[in-house]
Amino acid sequence: MVDKLTPKDPRVQYKTTNLNGKTYSYILSEPSSPPLNTIVLVHGFPDIAFGWRNQIPFLTSLGLRVIALDMMGYGGTDAPESPSFYTMKRASDDIATLAKSLNLSSIILGGHDWGGVVVYRVALYYPKLISAFFSICTPFNAPRASYLPASVLPNFKYQIQFAGQDLEREIAGEEKIGQFLNGMYGGRGPNGEPPFDVTHGFYIERASILKPTKLLSKEELDFYAEQYAIHGLHGPTNWYRTGELNFEDEKELAATFEKGYKFEMPVLFVCASNDGALPPSLSQGMEKHFRSLTRGEVEASHWALWEKPGEINRYIGEWLVGQIASKHHL
Repeated sequence: MVDKLTPKDPRVQYKTTNLNGKTYSYILSEPSSPPLNTIVLVHGFPDIAFGWRNQIPFLTSLGLRVIALDMMGYGGTDAPESPSFYTMKRASDDIATLAKSLNLSSIILGGHDWGGVVVYRVALYYPKLISAFFSICTPFNAPRASYLPASVLPNFKYQIQFAGQDLEREIAGEEKIGQFLNGMYGGRGPNGEPPFDVTHGFYIERASILKPTKLLSKEELDFYAEQYAIHGLHGPTNWYRTGELNFEDEKELAATFEKGYKFEMPVLFVCASNDGALPPSLSQGMEKHFRSLTRGEVEASHWALWEKPGEINRYIGEWLVGQIASKHHL
């Protein structure tokens, strides 16, 4: 059995910090001896810092200080109205500011879903800060010279709904948010019908008839709903309204990649074979952008962190020890 955190687990600290004028909440887990390094974990949608509950005790046991952020719009972190606060550049700047506030000259990063997108960009904007990073489920997409909406791909059609107004208008209040999260985390209808499809989005009319997901306990799901109810879904869905903003920030970097830019630090990418939104096929050819890329795959859905925590932790642990020990980080 994998050791995992419980909601409001007394083994960790729940802290807040001001990063570039906005308050972030985060989970802090300190090792029993002086930390060998600090790892910052970045979640995606619809998740919070608690999404790393299966990984935090494991990473701490390796001698790492672990910081799992509630990203902009989520949980106890501020949720500004404007999408401009939810860009990859803003997230990268905030993580760099966090490191500076802790007097850290280098950190390790880990990301899942949107968090995976973030860690690639932090490593791109602040390469000297990031000694190594990993992404679970999320492959790397290089900056582009021309804007292409993600929703042109069939597996990203759901982003049209998420970027619109219907979801946040209809899914409001702790009860409905809990029903929505239950469905997104694998709950099914009476006849096994899924409440979410990558080509459509979330079937709002099915939310109230779903059976409980098997991935979370009632206590865990209630905790998620409580955290999401603090701000509602506007902040979390703002991440889906940043496509053009991110393009404007990154378009001048496209030429760098066309010339063969490679990430210099060690990188681990673990895909999930049954991930409908981020199928392993999306990662084909990404090796060309990395000096040292280690790959892994688990038989799981998008929620691989929870479905196969032992396998995920084994990939991360072996990679950390094997790739970073020579640099005296572990």
